[in-house]
Parts: sequence; C-alpha cells; structure tokens
Amino acid sequence: MQDAHKADLIETLEQARRASAERRPTREEAEAAVRTLIRWAGDDPGREGLIGTPERVVRSYEEFYAGYIDDPVQLLQRTFEEVDGYDEMVVLRNIRFESHCEHHMAPIIGVAHVGYLPQHRVVGISKLARIVEVYAKRLQIQEKMTAQIANTIDEVLQPLGVGVVIRAAHQCMTTRGVHKPGVEMVTSRMLGSFRQSAATRREFLANIGDSTYQHE
Repeated sequence: MQDAHKADLIETLEQARRASAERRPTREEAEAAVRTLIRWAGDDPGREGLIGTPERVVRSYEEFYAGYIDDPVQLLQRTFEEVDGYDEMVVLRNIRFESHCEHHMAPIIGVAHVGYLPQHRVVGISKLARIVEVYAKRLQIQEKMTAQIANTIDEVLQPLGVGVVIRAAHQCMTTRGVHKPGVEMVTSRMLGSFRQSAATRREFLANIGDSTYQHE
C-alpha cells in the first residue's frame, strides 16, 4: 500500500512538473526575469532610467518572436489557378528580415530571396514575404530557417521546384565573440527542378543577382 501511495505521489509530481514546463510564463513573470538580468548585469532595476525597462523589453519580445503565433502552412493555403497558363519562374527577392540567433539571442539581419516554379497554382507574393517573416520571428539558426521556408513552400504549393537563398549578418559574431564586422553568411535550399536542373538554378540565381553561389 505504501509503495502504491509513493508511486501515485511520484506521478502527481511528474504531472505538475510537465504542466509547469508547458505553461507559458505570465507577463509579470517575464518582467521579473528582466529585472533579474538587470541586477545580474550589475545595475539597479529600480533606478529612474530602468523602471520601465522590463515592460518595454517584454513588449519588444512580443514583436521579436511573433512568429510563434502564426501558422506558416495556413498562410499559403489561399492560391490562384487562373494564371492563363503561366508556367515560368516566380521570384521575390531582397526580402529584408530581422531574426535572433537561438544560441545568444543576438540579432540576425539580412535578406531572403525566394523563388518557385509553379505547377498548377500560384500564391500572392505578399504571402512569400510573410513566410520569411514568420520563420524569422523565432529563435533561429540561418540554416534551419532557410530549409523551413523552402520546405513549407514545397509542401503546400507542390511546385515543380523551389529555391531559397539567404544572406545575413549575425551579431553574435560581429558584436561579440570573434568580433568580425562586415561578415555575411550565405545559405541556400534548392528543391525539385532547382536542384535537378543547372539551367533552372542559374536562372534563379541570375534573377536574384547572384552569380557566385551556384550548386553544380
């Protein structure tokens, strides 16, 4: 009987632990965490210039990480089939984004170029920019973000091919660590005809003004 009671208690504690881990902290808890970081940095969160900082930081986090709220698949659901037989490449280039690296929570600032070769339908171009925005507004690494954008477009639109190229500066290495300003990271994801056909890939890279990053 005692063993059964002990097992029940362990299970109850485990359920409480899981519930606590899954529960999103309240705004008050988030602001308290910011005050703790201010104290840890060596300053006084109660002084005049910092009194409103926790509230402002939490509001900024709502903007920085708004991508967790949106469903990227849902964004691409509305498509158009009346295209009068258009079957050439669609490219949206120079989509500026701001993200944050998941290792140091430092800004990643760059541009994304997105292209696809439609098969039966196209999507509004603003939706391509929104897909970039949704994934950027999360804690990220650039490689994963590049793949997520391309994979989502490929999954929902089912085009003949998808290409995504991202160029970005990472402040986790420009303002800290190795301190190398002016460095850009370039990543790409090529699917379908963009991977299989060198001519299609070259056309995409020419459309985005990139003649250096080619996968042969």
